[in-house]
Amino acid sequence: MKLDQGHLVISLDFELFWGVFDVRTLESYKSQLEKVSEIVPRLLQLSDTYNIKLTFATVGFLLAKNKEELLQYSPKKKPNYSDANFSPYRLFDAIGNNETEDPYHYATSLVEQIKQNDNHEIGSHTFCHYYCNEVGQTAEQFEADLLATINIAKQQDINIKSIVFPRNQINEVYIKICAKHGILSYRGIENHWMYNTNDTKQLGNTKHRIYRLLDAYLNISGHNTHDLQMHHGLVNIASSRFLRPYSSKLRFLENLKINRIKKGMTYAAKQKQVYHFWWHPHNFGQNTEENFKALEELFNHYKTLNKTYNFNSKTMTNLVQYF
Repeated sequence: MKLDQGHLVISLDFELFWGVFDVRTLESYKSQLEKVSEIVPRLLQLSDTYNIKLTFATVGFLLAKNKEELLQYSPKKKPNYSDANFSPYRLFDAIGNNETEDPYHYATSLVEQIKQNDNHEIGSHTFCHYYCNEVGQTAEQFEADLLATINIAKQQDINIKSIVFPRNQINEVYIKICAKHGILSYRGIENHWMYNTNDTKQLGNTKHRIYRLLDAYLNISGHNTHDLQMHHGLVNIASSRFLRPYSSKLRFLENLKINRIKKGMTYAAKQKQVYHFWWHPHNFGQNTEENFKALEELFNHYKTLNKTYNFNSKTMTNLVQYF
């Protein structure tokens, strides 16, 4: 689908501890997660200043007001992973009853702030941070998870129209299920082997990780800009770049990282394509000021491209509906 102007899409994988429970302990990650309550309002304010739209791909668990509601909306058919460590449902007994008690597993106040701001979108990151390519789970279980997300969102007047698959595990059968239930778009992966990771094991492969790290600073995989493509009933608004958080150890490379993204944005603006970058709010939980400084530099570059090439910012659903 050829575009008549370039577009910037920014998505955030909003998940709190539900996104890292299988790879980290809560104690080791608390300080970063606690900052999210400050980071989300600041992201909203900064993006509004630059007239930039954000898509918050939100884990459905975070929409629950309390544990009673979390249990009420949880599907009967849960993912039956061969590796039980992948299931977040095993944590239910240990979590608190609401956001006040447990800000690591609930986020209703933050969801409400996003919802009240008409510039941005709340999309799906599945109900339970569902891994679509792990052994044991089924299409039927995924569909139950998707319906749980749609239903818990609906009772808060949120209409789910976009999805970001956790760990970027994309399954063609599940894309068709999303289309069946009214989802319009998803975030695909970069078209390069280093990003073509089917499951958690492959995602953590040393070779893939090294190349992805290098690619954040050096142009190995290309700009990864895209035209819109229909894929099994959904529009693929593919990723161009993960915005890696600031690293004090790699601070001497920070300008390379930011310039890599700027060049990709410029290319998309000139070629009338889409540039889509993303990260997690909790990624800004460390080195918060440095991360926001980098983000504002990118937002300033967007304003220049907007004036020069009519490069436009859209949420995932805005972009699909625009065309």
